[in-house]
Amino acid sequence: MNRCPITYELCEVNQKYSQKGLKLLARTLRDLKDLPYTPKEQIQLAAQFAAKLSIQGVQPKLSVKLNVKDEEFVIVEKGGMFILKPPHQTYDEVPQNEDLSMRLAKIVGIDVPFHGMIYNIDGSLSYIVKRFDRIKNQKIAVEDFSQLLQYTRDTKYESSMEKVVGVIEKHCTFPMVEKLKLFRLVIFNFLIGNEDMHLKNFMLIRRKDKVELSPAYDLLNTTIVIQSKEEIALPIRGKKSKLTRSDLVDYFGIERLGLSEAILDDELLRFKESLNQWEGLLVKSFLSEKMRKRYEELIKARWQRLKD
Repeated sequence: MNRCPITYELCEVNQKYSQKGLKLLARTLRDLKDLPYTPKEQIQLAAQFAAKLSIQGVQPKLSVKLNVKDEEFVIVEKGGMFILKPPHQTYDEVPQNEDLSMRLAKIVGIDVPFHGMIYNIDGSLSYIVKRFDRIKNQKIAVEDFSQLLQYTRDTKYESSMEKVVGVIEKHCTFPMVEKLKLFRLVIFNFLIGNEDMHLKNFMLIRRKDKVELSPAYDLLNTTIVIQSKEEIALPIRGKKSKLTRSDLVDYFGIERLGLSEAILDDELLRFKESLNQWEGLLVKSFLSEKMRKRYEELIKARWQRLKD
């Protein structure tokens, strides 16, 4: 019996998606056709459209919209409400990794946009995520931290988490609220091994006259894919590896963010209480057994370092 790549729940016999999963995409959607492209073809299309799209980056991406009447996703140059990421050319199981990581983030209270996976014509899976900078084809004001700090795409790793905090202090309507969100996100990325949270993966969004951190995106366990020696993209206390509780909690949380010990204790308790749910979700995920085990072992090792 198949498991739905939108909800992770079991599907009815001979079905690829659960009815709940389809309704999350659109209330009247009853089925969904495979995307009529192989991963290789998707990557070729992403290269072809790259100059015309506003979603450029290192990983190939496509803009897609859901045609409910024809029960299919369609690749478009304009008006796409979803971003699609095909399987990576070099690294294994990236769509499965990112989809799982985003679900783990939601469990600990991190705001993430709607996301899931869809089947391609060859049976592989591509990752989709709904654009949070669009509402009914209207653009929402957003700006990434690379722009705000006047860095470029080539220098997005040359900043620090201290400078990220500075952006929040300068631009956010309620800085202390956003600082707590930032701490939660930093701890999450450390625990899951996301060592690629550079400046362009932080973004401010203006909603209802309030400037705040955007929903989190591009969250995945890069450590089990790339096996880098670094643990974080932007240094904390000048460090990118061998991070300790002292660095993450005492220095970054208390000293730099200005959060109280009581608040940080509550945050760490939130993560501790989520670990069992994470374990259950890992079992249901679309990762291979090998990758699943490596993901789980990394979380356990990193959590032990936070406890010490």
